[in-house]
Amino acid sequence: MSQNLQVFKFGGASLNSVERIQNVGEILKEMKGQPLVVVVSAMGKTTNELEKIVQAHAEQNGQALTLFEDFKRKSFETCLGLFDESHEVFVSLNDALVEIEWVLEEEPHENYDYTYDQIVSVGEIVSSIIVSAYLNEQGLPTRWLDARDIILTNNIYRAGWVQWKETQENADRIAKPMISSQAFVLTQGFIGTTSENFTTTLGREGSDYTAAIFSYCLDAKSMTIWKDVPGVLTGDPRLFDHVTKLDLLSYKEAIEMTYYGAKVIHPKTIKPLQNKSIPLWVKSFIDPQGSGTYISDEVADNYPPLVAVEKSQALLHISTRDFSFVAEHHMSHLFKMITEHRLQVNMMQNTAICFSICVNDVDDKVSAFSQAIEDQFKVIIDRELELITVRHYQDKILEELRADKIVLLEERIRETVQMVLKNVPVMKRK
Repeated sequence: MSQNLQVFKFGGASLNSVERIQNVGEILKEMKGQPLVVVVSAMGKTTNELEKIVQAHAEQNGQALTLFEDFKRKSFETCLGLFDESHEVFVSLNDALVEIEWVLEEEPHENYDYTYDQIVSVGEIVSSIIVSAYLNEQGLPTRWLDARDIILTNNIYRAGWVQWKETQENADRIAKPMISSQAFVLTQGFIGTTSENFTTTLGREGSDYTAAIFSYCLDAKSMTIWKDVPGVLTGDPRLFDHVTKLDLLSYKEAIEMTYYGAKVIHPKTIKPLQNKSIPLWVKSFIDPQGSGTYISDEVADNYPPLVAVEKSQALLHISTRDFSFVAEHHMSHLFKMITEHRLQVNMMQNTAICFSICVNDVDDKVSAFSQAIEDQFKVIIDRELELITVRHYQDKILEELRADKIVLLEERIRETVQMVLKNVPVMKRK
């Protein structure tokens, strides 16, 4: 494999309009003649739109086809902004969209997550078809590669675990021969396949992880994630003023930040890169010449306070019904049920008679988990919370973050503070 191979990942924000897709083309013109794998996400808010189709189909509320036709119309409008009506891309696009129609024609599958993956994955397929065709039109020869031919996962839908041995073998057999300086290779983020050839997804925002998988399997020189921010920041600029860019970041700190909810990189991205010392750049597609953030194993750990915020959290207080201690056998059973219901636990704490966990409150997982254990345990659930994690904290910053909030749970571990917070109710005058 060429030692000069690079992997670029473009997310939905970089592809959410005709102009943005054209901008991606401008960025890639600088790479012409160099070996490059391009990983693309679904365009804009496509995943959200497709999730609504999945839900409507499951509920059989009569809205699924209407929502699908709207998504189909938007996809063709994007193509019409980039190509003549006679272009062959329209045939490829229609073929991809038919996959959704087939699912909608059937009765809802008993496994919601299975249906989710079959429909939502089409967003990445559509995006990659359009971008690949556009690059070829711009004189940037591009070979389209189906990521499902490379990435094999287990049978857990919406959270597939990569089967690394088989994935590496597929990359050696299919992807490596496609790499050359004459043409880019373009593929999809987020998606994989089972051994039975059913589509799976790697978890929300999983395209970063896909790029890391390809980087690892193809021994890339470097990987670059193109974002709408100048690099990795000390906090979310949509939530905080006066955030600053980190020029350098260690793998260790990046793993800590993403684990605690920093949205700039998918949590699973760093480890495959670290295993082969492949550096990661986070750069801005708005300012491609900007310095970005460089992540590697060469960087010293010396950082300002870093803040990560996870919204839509639920705090579960679990206690035994007979007020006995929450003992080891209780904990073993609870963790087994947490695994079965696929709750993502972000924080936990236990006392003699209570075990508290803070989890992402998505779909109906929290309620289903609560019902599954209610025969043995009493469960109190607080919802609409946020989890704030501060790395390298300072007391002044903690005070500012707690302002006008109720602290339901707090924990300090070395350089890290985590707080589960609830908004203070506003008292209204009569």
